[in-house]
Amino acid sequence: MPAMIEVVRVWKVYSVGPVKVPALSDVCLRITKGEFVVLTGPSGAGKTTLLRLLYRDDLPTEGDIQVLGYDLGRLRQGEVAALRRSIGVVFQDAKLLPVRTVYENVAFVLRVLGTPRREITQRVFDALRVVGLSSRAQAYPAQLSQGEAQRASLARAIVRKPPLLLADEPTGNLDQAMEAEILDVLRDIWAGGTTVVLATHRADLARMLRRRTITLGSGRVVKDEG
Repeated sequence: MPAMIEVVRVWKVYSVGPVKVPALSDVCLRITKGEFVVLTGPSGAGKTTLLRLLYRDDLPTEGDIQVLGYDLGRLRQGEVAALRRSIGVVFQDAKLLPVRTVYENVAFVLRVLGTPRREITQRVFDALRVVGLSSRAQAYPAQLSQGEAQRASLARAIVRKPPLLLADEPTGNLDQAMEAEILDVLRDIWAGGTTVVLATHRADLARMLRRRTITLGSGRVVKDEG
């Protein structure tokens, strides 16, 4: 299978005053098209740092990263935008716009890209149907449960039909029932052909999903199984 993500000997080092603090140390990994990968490890292990590098919100101190065929260290600004249009990103905080309805939050991404209005409606409701929120299209974020807000965030991430979805602790603020709902949605998205990388500090969650699990510890890959 072709590589969706290729990380080769990547270091990310931050300066804290005169001290150099490595967030990632000599990380190597390869994720192929169609995989569902769980990225786990305790808080501070480097999970969020790695995801930020994958969608090019930051650059590594050393090493090479390729995502979707792009060499992230050599991208021009226009290519960065093209890369990000091909990646859906979901955060622990749903980050919905509070003064816009669920429909408007999901449609906003397509409007920015200049998608024709008649196409926007169909694509938004297709995304809301996948996450089970069609009936809440006209609700505002303040009217949603935490689980519904996270599902709206997922709809926004997949409305462009990206080949890659990165989810950073998307169940971190949810109770057990809501967590199960989000995991079911992620499985459905993956079953539809999207490559999924889910970051979580919960080792039990990784075991429950029974998917390939990459474990980080102190910025290094300490285990890769499944």
